[in-house]
Amino acid sequence: MGKKNPLEQLAIIKAKKLEEAERILREKKKKLSIEEEKLQKVKKECDEVKKHKTDKLEQFREALDEGERTDKIEQMHLYLKLVEEKLKVSEKKVADQKKQVEKAEEEVEKGREQMLKRQRDVEKIKEHKQEWEKEMHLEMEKEEAKEADEIGSTRYILRKHRKRKE
Repeated sequence: MGKKNPLEQLAIIKAKKLEEAERILREKKKKLSIEEEKLQKVKKECDEVKKHKTDKLEQFREALDEGERTDKIEQMHLYLKLVEEKLKVSEKKVADQKKQVEKAEEEVEKGREQMLKRQRDVEKIKEHKQEWEKEMHLEMEKEEAKEADEIGSTRYILRKHRKRKE
C-alpha cells in the first residue's frame, strides 16, 4: 500500500480534539465536585445557625416563663432578630451555592455531550479509514491480478515464439 490515507491528518486532529474534550470534562467534573463540597459546607453552617436560633428561642421562652426582667427579655428578643438575619444570610448562601452547583452540573453535561460528539467523529474517521484500506487492498489485488495476467501472457507468447523457432 504505497498510497497514504487522505484522512490521516484529519484523524490526528479529531483525536487531539477528543483528548482535549476529555480533559475539559475532567476539569468540569472537578469543578462540580468543588462546588458540591462548598454547598455541603454552607448547608452545615446554615444548619448550625438554625440550631443556634432554636436554642436561643428556647432560652427566650424559658426566660418568659420564668418572668425574667423586661430589659433582659428585650435584649434576648433583639439577639433573636440578629440570629434570624444571620439565618437569612446563611440560607441565601445555600441558595446561591445550589445555583453554582446547578451551573457546574450543566457545564459537565455540556462537556460530556461535546466529548461524545468528538468520540463519534473519531469513530467515523476510523470507519472511513477501514473503508479506504479495503479499497486500497482491492485495488492492489486487481493490479497484482493484472500483472499476473500480463506475465502469463508474456510467457505464453515467449513459449509460442520458441516453438516456432524450433
